[in-house]
Amino acid sequence: MSPPLPEIAAPEHEQVLLAPPPGSTPPKPSPPPPVKPKTRRKVWPYLLAALILAALAYFWYRSDHKQPTSQTKTKSGKAGGRGAGGPTPVVVAKATTGNIGVYVTGLGAITPIYTVTVKSRVDGQLLSVHFKEGDYVHQGDPLIEIDPRPYEAIVVQTEGQLVRDQALLANARVDLTRYETLLAQDAIPEQQLATQRALVTQYEGTVKNDQGLLDAARLNVTYSHIPAPISGIVGLRLVDPGNIVHAADTTGMVVITQIQPISVIFTVGEDQLPPILQKLRAGQKLQVDAWDRELKNKIATGHLDTVDNEIDPTTGTLKLRALFDNENRALFPNQFVNARLLQQEKNGVTLLSSAAIQRNTNQIYVFLVKPDNTVTVKTITVGTTEGDNSEITSGLKAGDQVVMTGVDKLQEGSKVTVTQNGQPQNGQPQNAQQ
Repeated sequence: MSPPLPEIAAPEHEQVLLAPPPGSTPPKPSPPPPVKPKTRRKVWPYLLAALILAALAYFWYRSDHKQPTSQTKTKSGKAGGRGAGGPTPVVVAKATTGNIGVYVTGLGAITPIYTVTVKSRVDGQLLSVHFKEGDYVHQGDPLIEIDPRPYEAIVVQTEGQLVRDQALLANARVDLTRYETLLAQDAIPEQQLATQRALVTQYEGTVKNDQGLLDAARLNVTYSHIPAPISGIVGLRLVDPGNIVHAADTTGMVVITQIQPISVIFTVGEDQLPPILQKLRAGQKLQVDAWDRELKNKIATGHLDTVDNEIDPTTGTLKLRALFDNENRALFPNQFVNARLLQQEKNGVTLLSSAAIQRNTNQIYVFLVKPDNTVTVKTITVGTTEGDNSEITSGLKAGDQVVMTGVDKLQEGSKVTVTQNGQPQNGQPQNAQQ
């Protein structure tokens, strides 16, 4: 068996005979393969989008670089604050002449002047209470009754003992008088008279002792009826009727807190202390206002009463006590308040609403409205700030009008239209600084 013949690979390219063999008919050339036409992409949407973007960019450029017409120019030759829209409407505040206070603010707490824990001074059963929790009681009103019968019995017993000893004393004094007469007649020895005198002195001491026991027994009866030691608000009852109370109990039976008057203890820095002490020593009564935690509402008005005797070295502050009548009971013990001490009252100064004052890194200024309804930048100096008002020490005078709202659209020489007048008011102070 012969081996298989090797396979001959087909040529990669089509073989073309250079010349047909003689006597044969030349083959017809095969037509070229059809060429597929290339598909054209649809580019017209992209062209349309490009045209739209170009149109938008053109109109934006024209509107941004459009020059104002001569009608929008102000008399000074400059464009108005709102460009083609005309003068800028603003709200102005008018500087006035008035009074402003210099306050020192300190954190404080309502502190009762007197707080009493009512305790029993005798042992016994608690019979009844004559108050309702939270009531306002006056000094001397009955509060608690403790069983007085054991002490009343001791009073009777002590009274009997006192009467007996008083009778013995009277008899001893009669014998002393008799012995003195007999001694003058040499009827008795002198020793007997001396003994009788000592007996009289002994009975006098016994009577005094009986009188002291009687007073103590009567005092225990008095202690069985407990009145209110001070006027104030009664707290929650700590012992119920029927319980046995003792004089050695530490918890007490009820707590009474005085609220009329009441005090506020607050702190001020040692740097603010000298002018306060100077006026306090001169006999001036400095006003103190109590404000709530947010410094939005004034609760009560009182006066400075006294100061502490030393500065706290850890904080550099000193404690001050202010008194308040608290007739409406708005101040409650341990309530947190902000105490504002009126240190000085400035009269006849120029005042301006604080909202009209502008500040930057270099200066404090305002936009002053001139008579021709144009604005100019005016540098000012601010003194005391109290609430919504500020003292202007230089740069403005009473009657000047400055822009309060709308300053973000203004520049030097801008034309404005005054739409509203704001007057600085001596309203509720929120913060004070000098």
